[in-house]
Amino acid sequence: MDSCVCAALAARDTDTAALHISYGQRTEAREREAFLAICARLGICNQLVVRNEALRAIGGSALTDPSIEVPSAVPAALPQMPSHLPNQIPITYVPFRNAHFLAVAVSWAEVLGAEQIYIGAVEQDSSGYPDCRPAYYQAYNEVIRTGTKEGRIHVVTPLIALKKSQIIRQGLELGAPLDLTWSCYSREDEACGTCDSCVLRLRAFQEAGVRDPIPYETKGVAPGVQL
Repeated sequence: MDSCVCAALAARDTDTAALHISYGQRTEAREREAFLAICARLGICNQLVVRNEALRAIGGSALTDPSIEVPSAVPAALPQMPSHLPNQIPITYVPFRNAHFLAVAVSWAEVLGAEQIYIGAVEQDSSGYPDCRPAYYQAYNEVIRTGTKEGRIHVVTPLIALKKSQIIRQGLELGAPLDLTWSCYSREDEACGTCDSCVLRLRAFQEAGVRDPIPYETKGVAPGVQL
């Protein structure tokens, strides 16, 4: 959802190329389907779809290791404790994932001659992943500056300080295709309604006063959130 709104912003303001990376996550086929549909709706024709084998092989996350169960979230406990507390990082965190994604994006940006990389990272009202902090992107931009030919590429994070309900409202204003997005960590047919991502998403739609347009397995929706 965050990436979709970010793509809508980029498509409004720039000549946009869109990158999708499958990394062996549980819902990779559904996420790739969402990427292609969102690009079609937004009119983004220049697309790159690649696969990262390393993150699945490394494991250590419920998203990439089938032996680790995706936990159910307790709505009252979300968002997590401040993300600088390492023992509070949820098991759905994929170790250093965004660095892998950004490395591909920077390489492609050099080839395209692009100077901005948009990423839908969100620090507030999220699961507390360490690679979604502003300081992370400040540091990564320094790596890009020193490690590319011309040093002009930089990562922009237009949503990083927003709550998810604010992101939904901005998406609606932009006409972002939120109905094509997929956030569930564990299912590809109907969203489970109980994982961190589903609960955060449902709560955000509830706070925004808008019905979430994607299908949910209603028997599994966590108490305290509404469809």
